[in-house]
Amino acid sequence: MCSSKSYIKFISSLLIFGSNGIVAGFIALKSTEIVFYRSLIGSVFLIALLSVRKHRPALLKNRRHFLYLAAAGVSMGASWMFLYEAYNLVGVSMATLIYYCGPVIVMALSPFIFKEKLTLPKLMGFAAVLVGMFLVNSNSLSGGGFSSGILYAFAGAIFFALMMVFNKKATGITGLENSAIQLFGAFAVTAFFLILNGGLPTSLPRQSIIPVLIIGIVNTGIGTALYFSGMKALPVQTIAVCGYIEPLSALIFSVVFLSEHLTAPQITGAALILSGAAAGELLSGRKVRLGYVTIKLPYVSIAKGHN
Repeated sequence: MCSSKSYIKFISSLLIFGSNGIVAGFIALKSTEIVFYRSLIGSVFLIALLSVRKHRPALLKNRRHFLYLAAAGVSMGASWMFLYEAYNLVGVSMATLIYYCGPVIVMALSPFIFKEKLTLPKLMGFAAVLVGMFLVNSNSLSGGGFSSGILYAFAGAIFFALMMVFNKKATGITGLENSAIQLFGAFAVTAFFLILNGGLPTSLPRQSIIPVLIIGIVNTGIGTALYFSGMKALPVQTIAVCGYIEPLSALIFSVVFLSEHLTAPQITGAALILSGAAAGELLSGRKVRLGYVTIKLPYVSIAKGHN
């Protein structure tokens, strides 16, 4: 049975994740350096937490899955570097919307990668996201093409999708150990990138110390701990439904704290992207538990395959 404490932990983690762009806005560093510090502090925090809990590592027994998670970590680091650069160029709201097309990319490729059925709801969700993307980027298109910020955000979405693919293959390592490995992988690839481009950061502006600690300890370490602690007792479909609180809260936070705004077509596009992604994921004919209510959703199969 799901306790209210589990919901509070899980939703709190999503709201914390949704504030990443806001916190990053107070850090006077390059996007790659922000990712470097975030992944370093976050991975050290989670490794310390696992040590306190006397966790027995599963990676030694699941070396293949460890490699998948390492690849997921590299993808995570790359996605964050592109996303944080997009924050600077097109704002938190726009970058977040494009970045969250990552799950839809996985959904579109799932018949080829995972041999899953491509259902009508998934196709409709994918179509809604494409229309939403067009509306969200309507200003850039009318100006003659995509801006570099939009391209950075879309590159982040592609690596976000790769991270999800590798994660899905690494079923033998879960929970905080899963996140610790990925965060360390993100740290490694970011450090490698910085070394190739001038070296690791040697100083941290005084005004950036507190927000760097917040994004590393609170937004990454504590947020991840709350996420896995809360989701243990929640149904899978409830997790999927609540998961979209993160991008939605990011949009709201960007309006409230950064005074960003979306035009009417962009607001429509945002609704299509989030609802299309959610619908494609949820309308699979399974029972969905929302609080104390269980409902049956329609399912239409249009292709052969295996779920």
